[in-house]
Amino acid sequence: MMIPAEWLTQAAERIAPHIRITLLSYDSQNDLYLKWENHQITGSFKARGALNKVLGLQDWERQRGLVTASAGNHGQGVALAGRLAGTSVIVYASEHATPAKVDAMQALGAEVRLVPGGYGEAEQAGLQYAVRSGATWVSAYNDGQVIAGQGTLGLEILDQWKDSRLPTWVVPAGGGGLAVGIGAALRLKSHGGAKLVAVSSEASPFLHGLYHASSQEGIVELPSLADGLAGPVEPGSVTIPLAQEYIDDFMLVTEEEIRRAIAHAWQCYKERIEGSAATALAAVLYGKISARPAIVVLTGGNIQPEIHARIIQSE
Repeated sequence: MMIPAEWLTQAAERIAPHIRITLLSYDSQNDLYLKWENHQITGSFKARGALNKVLGLQDWERQRGLVTASAGNHGQGVALAGRLAGTSVIVYASEHATPAKVDAMQALGAEVRLVPGGYGEAEQAGLQYAVRSGATWVSAYNDGQVIAGQGTLGLEILDQWKDSRLPTWVVPAGGGGLAVGIGAALRLKSHGGAKLVAVSSEASPFLHGLYHASSQEGIVELPSLADGLAGPVEPGSVTIPLAQEYIDDFMLVTEEEIRRAIAHAWQCYKERIEGSAATALAAVLYGKISARPAIVVLTGGNIQPEIHARIIQSE
């Protein structure tokens, strides 16, 4: 199973008018290349996949209205795409969703329906509503066109890459759409010798379990700063076999390491990143990944302001 090359190139063309080319900076002290998708429109890479999916739909599919589930970033992307396409958007989210993300989805015109429980419960509620209502479901990860849209981030980094050395790519992974999209981009551009490492939190290791043990049964989810990576993976998700195809290794970081990486990004780079982005940074800063040079994909910056302030003040 593969993502066709033409899907990636078509996605890049489709979303180019609507997204920003974000900075790839270099930290010479740590030999890290840092991709700052926290400066992407909506504050997250998720706009890429949502825009590609929605703008590629048939008119009749858009006219049914769009429904999705999200911790917040994908929902913002779908809301933006719905606004551009002139259609309604309903987002199912956990009642524990980050308030700033809920506010941002609503500001973009989405109707947000909060569901008791975590992301998994929100996803189930959204899928059930899509079946009942006939609305068009826009998965955050279990969709080839969403994955292709996320893969444009990999193409963009490769366009910016000027180092003659072969890097290790370090990418946060929840449902896996970004990691496998970047893997597809590496294959397309014949960078197959580069190593691709996915990272998630110990508090929500569902895709990690599927990758290493082909199961997410028995995994207990704990509260996590990396809310965008939380929740189980939809059974049968296309990202499960694609992860085996494209990802070379998959590792976990602790909540304390995530917290320290958020503080590090602010203190050393003056950049605000959210917990999901900090998983990748934590993996290279705290000894989980020693290979250099490394490309660290900093996926978003939509962290609740008072939580960010508390982390910074505690360091």
